[in-house]
Amino acid sequence: MPCLLHTAAPARGSALLLISLLALLALPGCGLLPAAPANNTQAGSEEGASATSDTQAAFTLEVRAPQDIADYLARHLELQRFQSLPGLTANELSRLLGAADANARELLATLGYFSPTLTVEMTETPGSSHAPRAIAVTVEPGPQTQIRQAHITFSGPVAETTQGADTDQQADQVRRVWSLPPGQPFSQSAWDGAKAQGLRTLQSQRYPAAQIAYSRAEVDADTHLADLSVTYDSGPAYRFGPLRVQGSQRYDSDGARRLARLPTGADYSEAQLLDAQQRLASSGYYDAVFLTLDTEASDPQAAAVLAQVREAPLQKWVFGLGLSTDSGVRWGTDHIHNRLPLVGWRAVSKLALDRKTKLIGTEWTDLPDDGGWRWFGGAQAQRETTGSYQVNSARLRAGRGQSTERIDRNYYLQYDYANSQGLQAPPSSTALSMNYSWTGRYFDHPNAPSTGHGLAWELGAGTTLRPQRDPFVRAMVRWLGFVPLGKVALDGGLPRGSRLALRAEGGVVLARDAAQVPVTQLFLTGGDTTVRGYAYREIGARTDNNLLYGGRYLAVASAEWQRPIALRGNFTDWESTLFTDVGAVSDQLGALHPRVGVGAGLRWRSPVGPLQADLAYGVQAKRVRLHLRLGFTF
Repeated sequence: MPCLLHTAAPARGSALLLISLLALLALPGCGLLPAAPANNTQAGSEEGASATSDTQAAFTLEVRAPQDIADYLARHLELQRFQSLPGLTANELSRLLGAADANARELLATLGYFSPTLTVEMTETPGSSHAPRAIAVTVEPGPQTQIRQAHITFSGPVAETTQGADTDQQADQVRRVWSLPPGQPFSQSAWDGAKAQGLRTLQSQRYPAAQIAYSRAEVDADTHLADLSVTYDSGPAYRFGPLRVQGSQRYDSDGARRLARLPTGADYSEAQLLDAQQRLASSGYYDAVFLTLDTEASDPQAAAVLAQVREAPLQKWVFGLGLSTDSGVRWGTDHIHNRLPLVGWRAVSKLALDRKTKLIGTEWTDLPDDGGWRWFGGAQAQRETTGSYQVNSARLRAGRGQSTERIDRNYYLQYDYANSQGLQAPPSSTALSMNYSWTGRYFDHPNAPSTGHGLAWELGAGTTLRPQRDPFVRAMVRWLGFVPLGKVALDGGLPRGSRLALRAEGGVVLARDAAQVPVTQLFLTGGDTTVRGYAYREIGARTDNNLLYGGRYLAVASAEWQRPIALRGNFTDWESTLFTDVGAVSDQLGALHPRVGVGAGLRWRSPVGPLQADLAYGVQAKRVRLHLRLGFTF
């Protein structure tokens, strides 16, 4: 039986009903009851909620009330549990009818109706094929109680701050997020939800041991108004102490601490705790991670964080199969070694094959230091279609990198080798360069953003080594931003935002005209993630014989309107898009000739990120292309 709010019979004259949720919370098995939205549609004998079964029931039950109330009562009335009970005697049924009135009033009180008019009637139906009796519960709910005022107070250390001239920001936030302001309808579930939301807000920062010290709702049945009072006891303010790893056998516990990057000594923050947990879980060293703050045995000013972990295997193989319109079917396999002999680094070696690219490579990374910086090194060999040529290339890279919540930084030394094959192919070349890259992600969601922006740039300086030495500089920048365009609203539902996705990308390689910079350092564009309406890397510089090759200058821009899709008056997980992409590549800055793609598409918000399907027309190519992509990366 659900936990109910006890009320008296309808008030006659002035009456004040006191509802103490402290008493409710003390009841064993007490739970929340969902409140149905208000609706004035009447439910008659055919529309009212009823329950029947294939076999003959003891009685039929019909609730005559506004539809939302009828549905709610039909689900939760004690009476409905006995409909199919065989051998129900007249005395037992009489007792159930006597309790039905009080039961219905308690249920209505949880929805904020404290002065209903109720009638419970039973009719004998001996000739019915459904049941020998019919019971009808007729309800006139009366006015729903509204919130008159909500009084929110605090005790404990957070209250000491609020007594001063400067109000505690966290206490202010609890009041700002309060979901039952004056004028809102009162219901038991809304009241419980408002208190729980305030408690979660208080517990999310500094006060993880906060609790509700006192709460009461006073309902005046004559005026149909409710006065709410709640006091939160914040408990002591906590700060992060040391990280204690439980379950670690193969991997160093100090390495887990450096991977988690928990801000020891800082004020407790639930978000920072979850971020540290996510960093450990995504490190590859652990299959399962759960972080908790020790609020019982620890000093609040240095509370230990307990990390319960299940370690990943020392080695494992991962196989994958993918599909894209750019490169067709893609097959790949990764071998992961979490602790290489002698050096102790983590190695991820991969083999990837698709229609245009064959690649084999490995990347080794050290555990980060206390500042989050780690050493890395990598090598790869690749055969790829680049413009009109087949290019065999190799790359060696070594440096240091740092990844924080929003920003990635890397500096590294890189060696490049490229050998192009085909008609009038450029000579093979090698180069050595020093590079720095920076990426900042400021999106509202890492996998399916709808607001925010991202910025990334790379800068490298080096020299070609063969066929002759020539200095060069390479720079690249890209940006993606989401601009809200307002809300799309439907009757009876929350509005959903539409937005404009803007993208820009530019690159340049500066060197003397005769310098043979490896083609892997030059630019090509076109395809699913750049200029739609064109094949993968179809846009580049052209020789006098119209052969395509990588150019020294790149410019790309895109504008896309994303709008939610509604079906039968309800929003779905789909969005529609209209877009325009523009891109150009050339060996001369003044010779950039834009290629334009226009089209429309669909987005589905899948659990692993947006699934994108776009139909684009390449204006200069004069053809239509389908582009498919899964996930979001920046």
